[in-house]
Amino acid sequence: MKVLLVGGGGREHALAWKIAQSPKVTKLFCAPGNAGISQVAECVPIAAEAVHELLQFAKDQKIDLTVVGPEQPLVIGIVDTFRQQGLRIFGPTQGAARLEGSKVFTKRFLEKYRIPTASYGIFDTYEAALSSIQKDNFPLVMKADGLAAGKGVLICQDFGEGKEALEVFFRKRAFGAAGKRIVIEEFLKGEEVSYIAFSDGEHFLPLASSKDHKRIFDNDQGLNTGGMGAFSPTPAFTPDLEKRVIETVIRPTIQGMKDEGTPFEGILYVGLMLTKEGPKVLEFNVRMGDPETQPLLVRMKTDIIEIIEKVFTRRLHEQVVEWEAKTSLCIVMASGGYPGKYEKGHVIEGLDGIQQDVFVFHAGTEWGIGDKKGKIVTNGGRVLGVTALGDDLEEARKKGYKAVSQIHWPHVHYRRDIGRSQSNEKG
Repeated sequence: MKVLLVGGGGREHALAWKIAQSPKVTKLFCAPGNAGISQVAECVPIAAEAVHELLQFAKDQKIDLTVVGPEQPLVIGIVDTFRQQGLRIFGPTQGAARLEGSKVFTKRFLEKYRIPTASYGIFDTYEAALSSIQKDNFPLVMKADGLAAGKGVLICQDFGEGKEALEVFFRKRAFGAAGKRIVIEEFLKGEEVSYIAFSDGEHFLPLASSKDHKRIFDNDQGLNTGGMGAFSPTPAFTPDLEKRVIETVIRPTIQGMKDEGTPFEGILYVGLMLTKEGPKVLEFNVRMGDPETQPLLVRMKTDIIEIIEKVFTRRLHEQVVEWEAKTSLCIVMASGGYPGKYEKGHVIEGLDGIQQDVFVFHAGTEWGIGDKKGKIVTNGGRVLGVTALGDDLEEARKKGYKAVSQIHWPHVHYRRDIGRSQSNEKG
């Protein structure tokens, strides 16, 4: 089987690493890939959003299966385009991808199907939103309607911060078209959990739980990012809570999307807050999380291609996933300045000699040119996801941070509390 993987981040490196292990796969391409992915797949210089170029490549190479990693191509309809040409592609259609592509759609969907979430309002003008927050209790959470690379969420502690956030959305247009409409919702308190499930449009197959660390600095301080680390499983997500989430969130979501005429086929990511009133939905994503994919896939023993094939044949209910009885933890190493401005092109030292049970997944990397030829250099905000397996969380932490201490480049930044921070402030 010839497989094309779309994307070039840490999630895609973990997916490429896992897909390449399948005995069903004879050739793996990745577009555009990165320096790490190039070690397990043939990288193709086509952007993840270049749908028609990807389509032509898939036709020319007689690709048997395309797997989509990031959200952007899904939201703009890559699955619909490939299917119209008779090509097998794994991921939700453009209609189903609205669960991530539009916060407004999602909040209305959750309300319609009585799925627990924060109370909210929808606004498309500065004046209307300002009038509303003058009457609201703080803290509040403001979210751009569209895709903003995980950064379109602002938590406002008081009216002054709320007014400033509205300026950012509506007057400065910091999030462009994604922020033309916003959702303002109540601030939920509790512990956050990421819960991911495969779906074939009718049946679903939940994966193990994980926990993401969104903020840039230790103790959950600073700006939101795409994610600075994650671990799996999370002890807070007990079997009883898992059953409750399946019945109150996963099942009604899959059924609701079917009822809407847009069956959800692919990977549904549910960002949950475990509140005193019970689990509530913070957000949906329509693909694997990043960095949650990294700790999940190093624990997954089952062939991921086998699971994907069960989705295509609508036999997902027959599939069982086997897991390593260990804890995994991913520490994201980022460029200094991220999620703001940062430098590229720094040579990464110390990638050799990483110990057993540690996996270094590349996100923002590329092969250097000129005097840096043959060396791996930084090429993004989040650069590496150092992922370790241990008998428990503390052992995974020790292994992970030991490996991190061996890797260097100028101005590298990473959190030092992954696996210890128990965030209870999240919107």
